[in-house]
Amino acid sequence: MEGITKRFGDVVANDNVDFSLEEGSIHALLGENGSGKTTLMSVLYGLYEKNAGTISVNGETRTFDSPRDAMDAGIGMIHQHFQLVDTMTVLQNIILGHEPTSSGLVDKDSARADIEEICSHYDFNVDQHLDTKVQDLDLGSRQRVEIVKSLYRGADILILDEPTAVLTPQEIEDLLDVMEELADAGHSLIFITHKLGEALQTADEITVLRDGEAIGTVDTAETSEEELARMMVGREIQFDRPSRDPSTGASVLEASGLRVRDDRDLEQVSGVDLSVQEGEILGIAGVQGNGQTELVEALTGLRDVDSGSVQFHGKDITETNRRQRIKDGIAYIPEDRTTEGLVQDYTLVRNALLGNQTVEPFVENGMIDWDSVDEHAGDIIEEYDVQPPDKSTEAKSLSGGNQQKFIVGREIEHNPDVMIASHPTRGVDIGSIEFIHDRLLELRESGMGIVVVSSKLDEIQKLSDRIAVMYEGEFIDTVDPVETTEEELGMLMAGHNTTEGDIPRENTPSGGVQS
Repeated sequence: MEGITKRFGDVVANDNVDFSLEEGSIHALLGENGSGKTTLMSVLYGLYEKNAGTISVNGETRTFDSPRDAMDAGIGMIHQHFQLVDTMTVLQNIILGHEPTSSGLVDKDSARADIEEICSHYDFNVDQHLDTKVQDLDLGSRQRVEIVKSLYRGADILILDEPTAVLTPQEIEDLLDVMEELADAGHSLIFITHKLGEALQTADEITVLRDGEAIGTVDTAETSEEELARMMVGREIQFDRPSRDPSTGASVLEASGLRVRDDRDLEQVSGVDLSVQEGEILGIAGVQGNGQTELVEALTGLRDVDSGSVQFHGKDITETNRRQRIKDGIAYIPEDRTTEGLVQDYTLVRNALLGNQTVEPFVENGMIDWDSVDEHAGDIIEEYDVQPPDKSTEAKSLSGGNQQKFIVGREIEHNPDVMIASHPTRGVDIGSIEFIHDRLLELRESGMGIVVVSSKLDEIQKLSDRIAVMYEGEFIDTVDPVETTEEELGMLMAGHNTTEGDIPRENTPSGGVQS
C-alpha cells in the first residue's frame, strides 16, 4: 500500500500511509484507538474507497470496490466483532455466500470434507463442532471459525483486527500459536493491535500509526515496549508500579458470606467475604467466568443476593437497588462499555445523564434540566480528554478508548465513596490505559475505596494494594502484589493454591479479604 489517504468529510483518517507485507510473515499494525489502523485495513479489504494511493498484490496493482474483490485477490479479514450468524451452525457460517452445489443443491458433504481438510492441516478443532450453533461456542472457538471461514474462501493474506480483545489469557496464547502456524504454512498475516506485548511476541515487523500517519516500521527483534510506546503516543509512558506508603482508613464496603446465582440459577459466588478500606485498591484477579461478574453485580445492586450481606459504611444495603446505591455513593465502571456503560445511539449529552436521572442539579421539580446536563457532558469531555470533543457526537462514533474515558469521567463525577471498576481498560490503547490508571490512583490517594476486577495480571499488580484471586466462585487466596509474581498469580488463577509457602500470602488484617 503506497500513499494511502482516506478522508471522512474534513476528518483525515489515513494520511499518505505506506505499508508493506512480506509473504509468510506476521506484520503488526500498532497504534492507539482512533489512530487509523482499522480504516487502513478496511481500505485494503474493499470496505472503504481510498481518496489517494495505490494497492498492489503480488506485484499487480489492484482496485478493490468491495470485500468480494479483495477475497478474489486472496485477502480475508477477521473483524474485531465477529461476522457470524449466532443461530446458524458452524458449517453454515463457514460456507455462507460460498456454498458448493451439486445438481442445483448445496453440497454439504463436499463442504464438510474441505473444512475437515483445513482443520486437519492446521490442527484446528473446528471440524468437531460443524453442526453446533455458533451461539453455543465460546469466544475462542468463534475466533477460529472466523479464521477457517477465510481459509475456506481461499485467503492467502489474513487481516486480524484486534483479535485478542475479547479472549481470555489462555485463548490469546492459543490464537497467537495459530497465527504462527499459519505464517509457517506460507500465509501472510496483518495483526491489528494496540497491545505491545502481543505485537512483540508474535510479529516479525511492526508498523506504528499515530493520528492517521505512519510513524515508522521496526524489526521486532530490534525494538522494545518503551520505544513502541513512544512511537504510539509521542511521549514516555510509565510502565512501573508506582511506589506508595499505604495508609488506609475505615472500611467502606463489606460483604459477608455472599452467595449469588446467575441467570441459569447456578451458584457462581460461594460464600465470599471481602472488605474495602478508604484509600486502598482491592484487586480481584481471575480468569473470566469464575464468578467475578456476579460478585460485582451483587455489590453494585444489579443482581439479587441468594444469601449473605453487603454493608456500606456499616449500613446493610443488601436489599437496595442500583439507583439507591448510586445515591449512596457506589460508582460502577462496567465490564462491557458498549452494552452496559453507554447507549450507543445516544449523544454524549444523553449518556452523561445516565445514573443522574433523579439527582440535583440535573433534575428540578421532577424535570430534567438539560442545560445542566449539557454543561456536565462538556466538563467530562474536557477533563477526561474525550475525542472528538463534541457533545452532540453519538457514543457509537467514539473509539473504544474514548468511550471508556467518558464512562470513567461520568462515574468519577458522581463524587462517590466507592468505585467498582470491572475490566476498566479492556480493549483500550496504551495511552488511554495510562490515563485511566492515573485517575484510579488519584482517587485512591484522595481516600476513595476502590475495587478493580481484571484478568490482566500487569494491571492488577500495578494498581492493587491487595489482590484477591477468584476461582470457581471463591477467593482462593489473597496476596501482596509486591511480593507475588505474575507466574504465581497465574497459578492461583488456574486453581493451584499452594499452601506450602510457594506463594506469599498476605497477613490479612481484620476486615481484609478472606477465603
